[in-house]
Amino acid sequence: MSSLLPRASTFSPLVTQSATELARKIRTREVTSLEVVDAHIAVIHAENGALNAVIESRFDAARDEARSADARVQREDAATLPPLHGVPCTIKESFFVKGMHSTGGLLARSGNVSTEDAVVVNRVRDAGAIVLGTTNVSELCMWMESENQVYGRTSNPYDHTRGVGGSSGGEGASVSAGFAPFGIGADVGGSIRIPAFMNGIFGHKPTGGIIPNAGQYPLITARILTSGPLCRRAEDLAPLMRLLMGPDASSPECGEATFGDPSKVSFEGMRVVSVDTNGLTPVHPELRAAQERLAMHLKSRGAVVETRTFPRFKKSVLYWSAAMSSAGSEDYAVLLGNGTRLNKARELLRLALGQSPFTVPSMALMLVEDLPKLLPDNSRAMLDEMEGFRRELEDAIGDGVMLFPGYSAPAPKHRAPWANPIAWAYTAIFNVTEMPSTQVPLGLGSLGLPLGCQVVSVRGADDRTIACAVEVERALGGWVPPRHLRSR
Repeated sequence: MSSLLPRASTFSPLVTQSATELARKIRTREVTSLEVVDAHIAVIHAENGALNAVIESRFDAARDEARSADARVQREDAATLPPLHGVPCTIKESFFVKGMHSTGGLLARSGNVSTEDAVVVNRVRDAGAIVLGTTNVSELCMWMESENQVYGRTSNPYDHTRGVGGSSGGEGASVSAGFAPFGIGADVGGSIRIPAFMNGIFGHKPTGGIIPNAGQYPLITARILTSGPLCRRAEDLAPLMRLLMGPDASSPECGEATFGDPSKVSFEGMRVVSVDTNGLTPVHPELRAAQERLAMHLKSRGAVVETRTFPRFKKSVLYWSAAMSSAGSEDYAVLLGNGTRLNKARELLRLALGQSPFTVPSMALMLVEDLPKLLPDNSRAMLDEMEGFRRELEDAIGDGVMLFPGYSAPAPKHRAPWANPIAWAYTAIFNVTEMPSTQVPLGLGSLGLPLGCQVVSVRGADDRTIACAVEVERALGGWVPPRHLRSR
């Protein structure tokens, strides 16, 4: 297989650079937007057949937009151009992109075409970005693998026999594989951070309620769902946060917020709380060692590192389930039926006969979704207890950060997550607590798969976690391009 991979010289070095750097080069006429767009399209043409990350493209329209961007560079002063002028990106398929399908991976919505852009898509376009295409998701965005009956399954750029995470798995693979310098995902239980981890890139789940969610399917109008960026270079995280954040009338869950300057964050005296397990799922030794390396590096920068455990992490799944139940989201059986409640017994029979239009994880979720509703008093008690746990975590973190695993093991083989269906608890707990979390890459392990961990802080301290991401890239390397982008 490796002998069939194109040599790095067949791809432009533009496909390893940040959006910030590409925008600078376009503004200063070092390269054209068309050259940048074509460079990324070339990688998609070469690699997407094996990965199935981009599931609908708009290459002709993107090239036309790039030509218009280049014409504007010729006639305007560089200072007047928007911050992402002429830079390509990809977008998670669950977001509305005008003229493109938005199915959420549901077969019954396979003919659905968006007539407008989601709020966040509109904001990156207003900033000058050019959408190359949309990327694969898990069915209804509710599983750790990006596979559905509409588009099929996405494979990992580092090992095609392994998964990419979910539900923004196509986006994680796209950014890592050199298809785009950044993308937009959404995260209700780890759907930005798990793909960022498995694909070795940076992904940020913002503080709950600071970026609008309107314009995606499925949609939960509660702060447990957050939209945010996935990037191959850490320097893009802060600019994208500034572009994406802020209220919109269509997103009642989103309010006013401020975002500090990550470059002003000092590591001298910073409190770093390192937690290497949630007590539910054991963590792979290479991931624990990678997290320890990060802790020791921050200590070398003057941070005060403390290793802790928090017994209430064991209740992460219960807290998340209670929060989802109270969020007012539509019943999963109704979502699967595209507005009509499914007969669960009939659907299970169809699944047993190999005739189901749904994936196995969706069927499993349909069966268990009613459990929290059967015990409403218990759900309320869980939410009250979770509030106490959030205060405990924020008191422990203070003006610092917490290091925490983003998953229990490096990217698993396809379908393997079925054997460990609660590994997403490592990320889901921070959706419930609404705390910002940045997934950072920490090199490759012995199998050539990405390692990494989450950097978490108190609500509103997104600049702190992103500052750590920038430091990770500066000192420890950050994203390691997959083999098809590396010299051999």
